[in-house]
Amino acid sequence: MTAEPGARALGTPVEDTGERAGGRFVSALSLANLGVWVGWFGPLQLLLARQAERFTPDHKASTLALVTGLGAAVSMVANPVFGALSDRTRARVGRRIPWVVAGGAGGFAGLLVLAWAPDVPTMAAGWCLVQLALNASFAALTAAVPDQVPHRQRGMVGGWLGVSQVSGILVGTALATAAGGISTGYATCAAFSLLAALPYVAMRRDTPLSASAQHPFRWREFLTGFWMDPRKFPDFGWAWLTRFLMNLSYSISTMYLLYYLSDAVHYAGDADTGVLILTALDAVTLLGTVVISGIWSDRTGRRKVFVVWSGLVISAATMLLAVRQTWTGAVVASLVLGVGYGVYTSVDFALLTDVLPSATDRGRDLGVINIANALPQVLAPAIAAPVVTHLGGYTALYALAGVIGVGGSVLVGRIRGVR
Repeated sequence: MTAEPGARALGTPVEDTGERAGGRFVSALSLANLGVWVGWFGPLQLLLARQAERFTPDHKASTLALVTGLGAAVSMVANPVFGALSDRTRARVGRRIPWVVAGGAGGFAGLLVLAWAPDVPTMAAGWCLVQLALNASFAALTAAVPDQVPHRQRGMVGGWLGVSQVSGILVGTALATAAGGISTGYATCAAFSLLAALPYVAMRRDTPLSASAQHPFRWREFLTGFWMDPRKFPDFGWAWLTRFLMNLSYSISTMYLLYYLSDAVHYAGDADTGVLILTALDAVTLLGTVVISGIWSDRTGRRKVFVVWSGLVISAATMLLAVRQTWTGAVVASLVLGVGYGVYTSVDFALLTDVLPSATDRGRDLGVINIANALPQVLAPAIAAPVVTHLGGYTALYALAGVIGVGGSVLVGRIRGVR
């Protein structure tokens, strides 16, 4: 295979080149990911809930479920499609960067649509645009890790991406809270998300696709490529299922946190501020474990034991929310959740990159894995709304989240190709 000047041959394992991912690259990649998470979680943590309450005060929960469910459905399709398109993109700057740029611009536009949305349909359209665009960026940024980072560093890089994720949740929540209004909150998150991508784009570190490596585009081949037969790729199938279960547990736990504080805990202060405090406490313990656990996993060469135990810790935190519906219980649960999710975020990402079926279709395959992130956002509202309303309230909701998380942890043991 003949590569273009400066390009790595497509499909060549990055370890074979002897290259390491330097600090500047990891920092720029993490910052760009931070921008994506701010664009997602500023709305998800506060702004969408407040907007639903403004438009339909008597049906706020169902409106929030409808809007987030539609957005998650878009995300579920967009991530693997954009990942596959980035695998096939030929551009002088590389395969991934054009999608980071396009996604950042589209996400900015979608957040501004939300900022000035006059009604629920426009709100839903704006959120779907945000999900569509930011998933283009996220798919490309995620695929850059197996493109550019050797196996022996992926736990560490996964740790820093975990830092960007939790920091994005915290920064997004803080920007939404400090902005003083729904419209200014969206606009602030939009500006931050776009600016955060600039250093990564400016580095121009990407893997161009050579002409000889580009396959002819055929719709049938493109569409059927998204199906990964779990009998042929069992480790990939189990990794997908366990991630789906863990994300379903997490989505059920966090989607109604604002309403949980106001309706179940009866938080004495402003519920927005309560969400910000809990998010900050979660971030403190997560930041204390996410990078260390990733490095530890790299050095030991073990992934599964970290993922199993971290999943059990996450489930313990959701169970605490079920049985101890007080502000003190919520604080302790947030601290415990951060410990577990910090370990899980870094090491599970490294595990996923180790079970990808194809080096030539990393963007597509990681996009299929990311369906396990998006599909729970579609299902969580459908599960949570009737449970909260008719089937036991928040006690039943958080107990269910804990049981699902335990299932995801136990099934990690079925993955055979990774220690």
